[in-house]
Amino acid sequence: MPPTDLVVVLPGIMGSTLRSPDGLVWAPSAGSVLSAVRTFGRSITRLRLPEGIGDEHPEDGVHPEDLMPDLHVLPGIWTPVKGYDVLLKRLRSLGYREAAGSGSDAPPDNLLPIPYDWRLSNRWNGQRLAALVEPALERWRAQGGQYADAQLVFVCHSMGGLVARWYIEHCGGADITRKLITFGTPYRGAAKALEQLVNGVHHGIGPLALDLTAFARSLPSLHQLLPEYACIEHAGTLTKTTEINVPDLDAKRAADAMRFHTELRNAEANRPASLTATHAIVGIQQSTPTTVRLNGGHIVPLATYWEENLFGDSTVPIVGACRSDVPMDSNILRRIPDKHGNLQRNSAALDELEGILIARDITVRAPETLHLRVDVPELVIAGHNLPVQITALDGPRQAVRLTVTDETGQLAEARVIMANEAPIDVTIDDLPPGAYTVDIAGLSTNAPIAPVSSDVLVWE
Repeated sequence: MPPTDLVVVLPGIMGSTLRSPDGLVWAPSAGSVLSAVRTFGRSITRLRLPEGIGDEHPEDGVHPEDLMPDLHVLPGIWTPVKGYDVLLKRLRSLGYREAAGSGSDAPPDNLLPIPYDWRLSNRWNGQRLAALVEPALERWRAQGGQYADAQLVFVCHSMGGLVARWYIEHCGGADITRKLITFGTPYRGAAKALEQLVNGVHHGIGPLALDLTAFARSLPSLHQLLPEYACIEHAGTLTKTTEINVPDLDAKRAADAMRFHTELRNAEANRPASLTATHAIVGIQQSTPTTVRLNGGHIVPLATYWEENLFGDSTVPIVGACRSDVPMDSNILRRIPDKHGNLQRNSAALDELEGILIARDITVRAPETLHLRVDVPELVIAGHNLPVQITALDGPRQAVRLTVTDETGQLAEARVIMANEAPIDVTIDDLPPGAYTVDIAGLSTNAPIAPVSSDVLVWE
């Protein structure tokens, strides 16, 4: 049977290309991450949002154009994320198709990837969704028959899940939405956003550092990724960002971001059907900033919560990856041992997506019994070694393959490592400037090992 609902795909922060009146200002393609960051940096003054922008649009001529197909990263904004081509390919394999043309005369389609200006408030982007998804749903329903009662299914990565939640709960989307499926969405925020906003861009990446830091602090969206949960060690307890003075954190923007989370939580609590419609695919077992400590005006990220390491997807901790009314050990969470930037293209995660969409069990690969924890920095300076730490979390000692590939897919390094319960440290030398992917997987496709993929930027 062909799919009868309309699937809407929303990327995460930085996951949409942006065009200004002068041309593309954010559109990394294969092999171009460094040049894309430079291009963005040269336009940073115009792209920075004005003070007090709130939930409005700056009317600066910048608009989103497409979903990012390749690896993308802005140092000091968020984590490196791979593109959405693999996710869209899996959806097409299930019978979902984009429109063949544009306008009201175009044939109806049931796959709608929606880029958005990720600088702006999630409230603004949530409201914008109504004008895009509702006409598309009406065209799809107009076929009649089995399509007459079609509804929306949102498939979202990271911050895209917050945009969809706002539309569903506050912009009239609840009555026409059947499912919300998320990959690594920070339902309750992420300590990494607090680290980025307070500490700014890594001091070693040259003249772009100050500009990118000021740009990051102008974004309502990045503030809305702040932890809603108590995350700051203070006076022997954990406090929220709005309960103490945090250096270099805009108190008004932080308070508004907390209202954003509260408004979502309250709306969902008042609509019990929202919980049964939500399917959260979360990353696990990776070292993840979960709480923080203030030290001399800087944020020191901690991978623990009350001295317990709960882990996560290296960007979104498990405590922030689920709704406040969903226990962290809930069986409704789908857990994948991989990192934030790869969840939306992880094979096991896509199998989970397929099972949710077709509402029946599917046959997956051989059971993966060995989970790995892989620690890789997101940014290193050219001339410095790249450290990789691998830990086997369960099962017997196993051989794993480490590969490092550049943005074009060219192999830069390959080694076989014996993974053990004790961390194994590996050093990669002499990587030239660029973006790289570090993959740790079994020696064969049948090896009982869950692969983990990390991305790193080597900056000049």
